[in-house]
Amino acid sequence: MSSETLEIYAGKRVLLTGHTGFKGSWLALWLRELAAEVTGYALVPEYHNSHYDLLGLANDIDHRIGDIRDRGHLEDVIQETQPEFVFHLAAQALVRRSYGDPKTTFDTNVGGSVNLLEAVRGCDTVRALVYITSDKAYRNKEWLWGYRENDELGGHDPYSASKAAAELAFMAFQHSYFAQRANLGVASTRAGNVIGGGDWASDRIIPDCMRALRDGTPIRLRNPEATRPWQHVLDPLHGYLQLGATLWSDPNRYSGPWNFGPEIDKGLTVHQVAERAIEIWGNGMIVHERDEDAPFEHRLLQVNIDKAKLELGWRPKWSSERAIAETVDWYKRLAGGATAKETSKMQISAFMEE
Repeated sequence: MSSETLEIYAGKRVLLTGHTGFKGSWLALWLRELAAEVTGYALVPEYHNSHYDLLGLANDIDHRIGDIRDRGHLEDVIQETQPEFVFHLAAQALVRRSYGDPKTTFDTNVGGSVNLLEAVRGCDTVRALVYITSDKAYRNKEWLWGYRENDELGGHDPYSASKAAAELAFMAFQHSYFAQRANLGVASTRAGNVIGGGDWASDRIIPDCMRALRDGTPIRLRNPEATRPWQHVLDPLHGYLQLGATLWSDPNRYSGPWNFGPEIDKGLTVHQVAERAIEIWGNGMIVHERDEDAPFEHRLLQVNIDKAKLELGWRPKWSSERAIAETVDWYKRLAGGATAKETSKMQISAFMEE
């Protein structure tokens, strides 16, 4: 699918939940680059010097502070703005945090997502809904092969279970309500671990590496052998944008679940990611600090992307190695005085030109 397909967003009204988060801020910037009229609905940024704040997005979009658990407020914003596209990214997105606060995790990821689905159900202007969950919605059996869109859902931890439940809620709304609207396309997306500039979340490998390298302290790894489907944030976001465009043009064909991830044979361990970060940064060291009391984490999880490749014409542009290089380069550029906005826009342009 060509980049011209994304021109459909020019002048369109887009509601984006979770725009103050890591992935959401990148998507908001990209949509503005596509000349979309973006309304963001999210909590205030959680981290100091968040990507959202560094981009100055409050000056470029219709910025609304809100909690997706507040159904009335969310519905009011959607009715006021009358979006044509909806991208739902707002979530409690950390596995380890879900162990400490399972109720908030379920309230946000399940209850908040149902609020979003209800708000879309009550808004006739919506033509395309892209509903982002997670690859962790799959019941992880530690398979060497990737999970397909029709594989079993489930979760051993509160976060994974909440994402599986959010998928079940989506399917119920799709079949019970949205299928009756001929001009509405709805799709859920399941993407693997994403990395990229501007992420400062706790208990994530790249932010942990960048903080350590910046401060001259060792990178401390608690699960160095874990393998994750590392991908640059722009790859799945490109998939979401392509999917939204196809939902607009052919809602019946493209509605349903979709996986976005790297090629299966490109997985790297956490230790290998840290090694690449040190190599690109120029110095640093790694320390293994296993926490015997740490909550359970799966060692292997990959998704099969054949459906997106064959039916959408989407494929990952940047390898895991390239994703790490571009991510570390983003932080190095900012350390050297570049702005987040110019660096992020430059990476979007480079990505689209390939």
